[in-house]
Amino acid sequence: MPDEDAVAVEARPEAPRRPAPRYRGLGVLAVLLGLALSMLDQVIVGTALPTIVGELGGLDELSWVVTAYMVASAAVIPIWGKLSDLYGRRGTYITALVIFLAGSVLAGMAQNMTEIIVFRALQGLGSAGLMVGTFTLIGVLATGPADRIRMQTMIGIVMPVALGAGPLLGGLLTEHVGWRWSFFINVPLCLVALVASALGIPRSPRREKVRIDVLGSVQLTGGVVALTLLLSWAGTRYDWISAPILGLAAVSAALLATLALTQRRAVEPILPSRLFRTRDFTLAQVVGLLVGAGLLGVLVYFPQYLQQVLGVTPTSSGLLLLPFLIGMIVMELAVARRVVKTGPLPVYPIAGGVVAVVGALAMLALGTGTSVLAAALIPLAAGLGIGVLMQSSLIISFACQTDQRDLGAASGVLNLFRTIGGSLGVAVLGSLFSARVEHVLTERIGAHAGRSLAAASGRSTPADIRALPAPVRDAFQSAVVGGLHSVVIGMVVIGVLALATSFFFRRLNIPGPFGQGPGPRPDGNTVSSARNAG
Repeated sequence: MPDEDAVAVEARPEAPRRPAPRYRGLGVLAVLLGLALSMLDQVIVGTALPTIVGELGGLDELSWVVTAYMVASAAVIPIWGKLSDLYGRRGTYITALVIFLAGSVLAGMAQNMTEIIVFRALQGLGSAGLMVGTFTLIGVLATGPADRIRMQTMIGIVMPVALGAGPLLGGLLTEHVGWRWSFFINVPLCLVALVASALGIPRSPRREKVRIDVLGSVQLTGGVVALTLLLSWAGTRYDWISAPILGLAAVSAALLATLALTQRRAVEPILPSRLFRTRDFTLAQVVGLLVGAGLLGVLVYFPQYLQQVLGVTPTSSGLLLLPFLIGMIVMELAVARRVVKTGPLPVYPIAGGVVAVVGALAMLALGTGTSVLAAALIPLAAGLGIGVLMQSSLIISFACQTDQRDLGAASGVLNLFRTIGGSLGVAVLGSLFSARVEHVLTERIGAHAGRSLAAASGRSTPADIRALPAPVRDAFQSAVVGGLHSVVIGMVVIGVLALATSFFFRRLNIPGPFGQGPGPRPDGNTVSSARNAG
């Protein structure tokens, strides 16, 4: 049998250009706005969380303001793709915008932590539809392969920019008009996107025979939710060896294990097995999951340190996140530009893993006496590494798909794994943070007083904490630093796992418009095509 990398077949000829849809510019605007809203709301509450928790209470539920959004989004990403096939791209996208708008309004009106968590989950349901719609609508709006690449480039820019703007915008709104406007700001943007969608996105044909994998959806949703609850509650709300934790472990293991079996038999599975026939695609999803976990850990818990230990305002904490986020954005763009010339050599994810681990280790230097400037610059290296890993996993995922029908499914799987990684990462790192804060406080000021202060901190604003007596304030700030260090150690472990995974990539270059030369196909053969085929 010949070596799989030695087999080459001719690339398929480029499809002819087709006329641009009427009001296409409005359709592109709707897609980019929807994606920006989806990405923005993953992180916009990060700098507002200390104030939200201070007003509504519930420090132990803090991570669920982010996790509820991520879990709900992850659970229904595959379902949105099927719904768009069944009911049409435009109608499904508009439905997702309406759900997201409703969740935003209700979250802004929440009166307690339970309400805000539930409404954040509703936002997440709509967000998943916006993410999936972004990639499926490229095929509707693009007039040819070259146009498709241009739109993908625009999307690649919008995603990190939205992630970068989120913490800053959340801080500005929280400080000047109130944290509720972190949600209300979505209202005018959603209304513009709705009008642009109605005018600029053409109707697409429906498929008469579409089967939604209900069993697989239930298994995936239940398994992810059970695993997230387990990782959030174990060691904090319940002991590791307790009936609730063991029950959640059994439920998540049973659902996720049987999911793999049912996906093989499903007529239209939510996780098509053909996508995972290439080792590189599978490894890229693992890296994406790990990167999602590490990224959300920084965006959620670093602002806690900045506001409660260094005493900066919510707006300033958003500004201080910019070096981390700019480093991530710059590396994403640099890797994309470089890959067009050389292909995704394995050196990219390996280098990204090394830099991410070193950058995370550097964050252990953050302490109560760290200057504001140093606190802003120290996470920069971690941002550089995460940016390389994010872009590498995205490009490799799409490069592995030589069949156009798999591009939408591949984008759904990529977003699914990143979202699951983010939700699990926030849950695990949040448990580490809360446990460490309580442990340090009980050690410094006594068991009873420490637990009381830890509980009271959930109803205190950063200004309230600064007003504490000096010894108590010092103890609390040391506890927050300890909690951040626990999060950082968790990030180091995540980075090491991503680095170890990166060593197993074997793709040397990208077929099609991304680069030159042969690359492995899902069937094990290779495909060669000239650069700039579009």
